[in-house]
Amino acid sequence: MGLIDAHLVPAVDGVAYGLLLYVAAAGLTLAFGTGDVLNLAHGTLYAVGAYTAAALSDGTWAGLLLALAAGTAAAGAGGGLLAALTAPLRRRGHLAQALLTAGVALVGGDLLGTAAGPDDLPVALPAALDGSADLGGHRYPVYRLVFILVAAALAAAGQLFLRRTRAGLLLRATVDDAAMVAGLGTDPRLVHAAVLTGAGALAGLAGVLGAPIIGPGPRTAETVLLLSLVVVVLGRPGSVLGALAAAVAVGEVQTLGVDLASGLAPYLLFAAMAGALVLRRGTGAGAGAPG
Repeated sequence: MGLIDAHLVPAVDGVAYGLLLYVAAAGLTLAFGTGDVLNLAHGTLYAVGAYTAAALSDGTWAGLLLALAAGTAAAGAGGGLLAALTAPLRRRGHLAQALLTAGVALVGGDLLGTAAGPDDLPVALPAALDGSADLGGHRYPVYRLVFILVAAALAAAGQLFLRRTRAGLLLRATVDDAAMVAGLGTDPRLVHAAVLTGAGALAGLAGVLGAPIIGPGPRTAETVLLLSLVVVVLGRPGSVLGALAAAVAVGEVQTLGVDLASGLAPYLLFAAMAGALVLRRGTGAGAGAPG
């Protein structure tokens, strides 16, 4: 029990961090697994949400709700723009998409940096979320506990959407057989555009919710993109449940790694990722219908 108590806070931090990565990476894995678009501007869309939170969240509930609405909408619009830009490149392969979206990320990152400055920005939270609570005899930030509950609810809602709604079924059918969906009267290109717009909105929502945890700052976009790509690779493109499991694992490696072996912490994540990929060899890693 002593060992568990000593590492309780880092372990819970790992869950919070991992669920944040899941919310951030869910849009990326959907865009790649269902829209077949490799979006390297995904981290920039997260940063849009994070900077929106810093600008609009003034320590009141109204400010936080306004930041959630504005950040999600702005990043969703960015996702829609990327859908329009990448549509002509769909048949050219992922390299062309990667070059285009990387260019968008560079431009977007420069614009955000110019507007917000080179320093990390604080995010004001409502008083009820800005304190600490008792967690097994330790003090722990209330916001992170609330975020764990909100992120878990988002994960459950995402599964219900994919498996229980008409739109989710249409999305999954488009992945499996786009020609059949077209024959039934729905243009698969509209489905792909909707996926990228929704993926952008998810990134913006993650940016607002995650701003007190990751960002906003000059390296926020790069950090989130890198970790999201790790989650997508480990969880398999298009697999939302796989992304959830991979994100929590990455979060635990990141936080417990610093706590248990701080000198090796920078290398633990990629060593674990390499080990997981080696163990998974020969099983196939193609994208499939989200689930």
